[in-house]
Amino acid sequence: MNRIAVSISRGIARVTDAALGPYQTAVIRIGFAATWLLFLLREFPHRQEMYGPDGPWKWDLAQRLVADNHAFTILMWSDSQVWFETVYALAVLSALLLLVGWRTRTMSVLFMVGVLSLQNRSIFMGDGGDNVIHLMAIYLVFTRCGQVWSLDARRARLAREARARGDLPRAGAQDRVGLVLWAALGLLLAAATGAGRLSPGWLMIFWGLWAVQALWWAVGRMARTAEPRILLDVIANAVHNAALLVIMAEACLIYATAGWYKIQGSRWQDGTAVYYPLHLDYFSPWPALSDLLASHGTIVMLVTYGTVAVQVAFPFTLINRRAKNVLLAAMMTEHAVIAVVLGLPFFSLAMIAADAVFLPTSFLRRLGGWAARARGRLFPPGARKLPGQRAQGPRTSEPAEGPHVGFTA
Repeated sequence: MNRIAVSISRGIARVTDAALGPYQTAVIRIGFAATWLLFLLREFPHRQEMYGPDGPWKWDLAQRLVADNHAFTILMWSDSQVWFETVYALAVLSALLLLVGWRTRTMSVLFMVGVLSLQNRSIFMGDGGDNVIHLMAIYLVFTRCGQVWSLDARRARLAREARARGDLPRAGAQDRVGLVLWAALGLLLAAATGAGRLSPGWLMIFWGLWAVQALWWAVGRMARTAEPRILLDVIANAVHNAALLVIMAEACLIYATAGWYKIQGSRWQDGTAVYYPLHLDYFSPWPALSDLLASHGTIVMLVTYGTVAVQVAFPFTLINRRAKNVLLAAMMTEHAVIAVVLGLPFFSLAMIAADAVFLPTSFLRRLGGWAARARGRLFPPGARKLPGQRAQGPRTSEPAEGPHVGFTA
């Protein structure tokens, strides 16, 4: 019984002491924000036909559909062209700021609002990649995805350095931008609530997130002891780790269901399923390349059976690190090939971003080191040296960020 109690206590401590997978959640944040941002920029000339009030899927048709399925979209608040352009610009801006990790806690919520608003406005415009972004945008709200590789992490590091030097500004002047942003969003939320635009469920979610931010700020500025802040950290770590587990389970579920459904198809059973999309004009951006691949029956058969085998086997390989890494590399390569051969870049980017949750931490740390050295060569610190400031060498590794960075940002 003592051994069981010790094991349980260690498990609880591991889940609550720190936000696990800081590099994995950072890659997920960057990957999905970049995918959605590139999609919005790519479809900017066609935004009216896809999501506009006068598009093929008319505003009144979308309003009737939303009334039936109760999907969340702020585009249904008005059929004004100005409102549509405002929401589209909000989606682009929130994706960009989430990508660089500026106020990740707030931007993750606005990112979710932008994704749900556009996708639920015209549900027939999406594909499998859009569905993944749809789900991950919700999950990201509950993660502390700004612990590393973000402007929030940089701001936290500078604050620690200033605190160590003893020249940190007084508490009331530390985060005026965050306070103004919180107040502005509170006013907008109050206006939407007063106009009756939000359902009771979404009212609870948005006001709850807004209140949590206020509580976190108040505890950080006014608490006389460290216990309240420690308690909030424990809760935030538990929520983050639960959301990270859901993201991993979602990725496994996607591959498992896709693989088992393929097994039931006759074309996948006889090894010819890959042949047919190669001859569809919609999936042939490079007809010569598609014809070249389709002309080799052995390659078509191997790719068909290999796709099914990898998707079915991947969830079971998580118990073995080496097997998991091999299949993970195979799946990412497969998605890269799909992006080029079938012309589905955003679907492939979304799936690669979902796969990134399983990347080894050691690899991600090396990747961050390579990026830091490349940045140091392109932008030498000496070129940015201020008068009286000593030059510093480029950073080759990520700092050990405090567990509070992603939640408070």
